[in-house]
Amino acid sequence: MDGCWIDVHAHFTPPTSFGDREARWHAMQEAKLTVPEPFEWTPESTLSYLDKAGIAMQMLSNIPKQLDALKDSNDYAALLVAKYPSRFGLLAALPTNNPAAAMAEIDRASNSLRADGYAVTCNYNGVYLGDSSLNDVWSELNRRHAAVFVHPDAYAPASLGRPSPLIEVAFETARTVVDMLYAGIFRRYPKIRFILAHCGGALPVLSGRLKLLGTEPWVPNPNKITQREIREQLAGLYLDTAATAPTGIAPALLMVPPNHLVYGADCGVPCSTESTMEANKKAILSYAGLTKDQRNAIGRNVLALFPAAAARLERKHGVPLDSRHPFGINRLSGPHH
Repeated sequence: MDGCWIDVHAHFTPPTSFGDREARWHAMQEAKLTVPEPFEWTPESTLSYLDKAGIAMQMLSNIPKQLDALKDSNDYAALLVAKYPSRFGLLAALPTNNPAAAMAEIDRASNSLRADGYAVTCNYNGVYLGDSSLNDVWSELNRRHAAVFVHPDAYAPASLGRPSPLIEVAFETARTVVDMLYAGIFRRYPKIRFILAHCGGALPVLSGRLKLLGTEPWVPNPNKITQREIREQLAGLYLDTAATAPTGIAPALLMVPPNHLVYGADCGVPCSTESTMEANKKAILSYAGLTKDQRNAIGRNVLALFPAAAARLERKHGVPLDSRHPFGINRLSGPHH
């Protein structure tokens, strides 16, 4: 790991009271997420971990299910980016069950909050990303050439007695992206750069089946998506590496090129620990199916999607952050400004 790594999959929580944290903890217990104690996110503890892990910057995302809370969360993250511009970036959450509110938040995030990109949930209050009500939202994001981080529903109930983050998130991601494919979203809005959490979940493993069978006459296909489109549109997606290495990388590389793998730690949630995040990163760095340069590039591939964040890092460190001018992790030490 010899360069400036960016973590695209980083959660956060605005400041909360102990009572709020305890209530959320009890809700987790009911959802079979049996974390041992209430969880509190702080920027200080996160920055401490980033320094130990050799991560230059995190792209922060948090997607509350209530509109006021979502806007407050975006505001708080924007303040963090203003305070630590070379350590954090903002992926502004969008309320995709309410297209008018989503359009307003896109405008606000771009003009007032100076967001680096956007974050959406596969299922937001019952509305999936393939729903036709979102066409104007996708059109606006396409106009802006936006980078959009797609995360499965983190608040889904348990399945067969096990918490959703263990298994179900992978299948929700696959179902949602397949629905978006058949809805023609990737065809109509090709300038959006979609980043899928958890290496696309189950999608890469199923992509071969989709390419083989997806255009057969027994499959409903109202937009006449072709085999070539399935192959090319899936290959155009970006996949983060959160909690999937080593077994997730091989199928991912059968769907996307190596430069579409981006680093994600899934930091900032109680289902991730320093131990699991470091084990996942170690698996990435030792993956034999990529060259050393390709493995190291995973941590920097996302810079091409976030030019403003890349510019903040360049101003901080005084050198270009492209593949021709890598610099060592030791250059990242020092104050968090």
